[in-house]
Amino acid sequence: MGFRRRHPEPPRVDLTPMVDVVFLLLIFFMISTTFVETPGLSINLPKSAAHQIKQKNKEVRVYLRADGTIFLEQQQIAMDALTEQLQSYGEQAADTTFLLMADKDTLHGRVVQLMDVARSAGFTRLAIATEKKK
Repeated sequence: MGFRRRHPEPPRVDLTPMVDVVFLLLIFFMISTTFVETPGLSINLPKSAAHQIKQKNKEVRVYLRADGTIFLEQQQIAMDALTEQLQSYGEQAADTTFLLMADKDTLHGRVVQLMDVARSAGFTRLAIATEKKK
């Protein structure tokens, strides 16, 4: 009997499992990465043992450095301009949280002044950011 000889196929490397593993690793690292809350501004928040409040969707972040510089959402701003900007919220101010992120070395009077400006603009939810004690 004359059998035909088959030519052996060269071995193939299947890349599908390797691609699956790479995608799983990518997803794992994306989920487990911690993100920086305040990029670009270096503010040393005071430490507190108090519990953390739940953040609302609407919030206005105001940063106060130790030298008295004020930032509204990453933009440096003067006190007069901040007052005008906060007044522009109008009726939405009552539902918006005013989050003050003041440096721990900031003068207390400056913090109170910013809280008064927010209160006069109609903000009823005032919060001061702190870091958790270790």
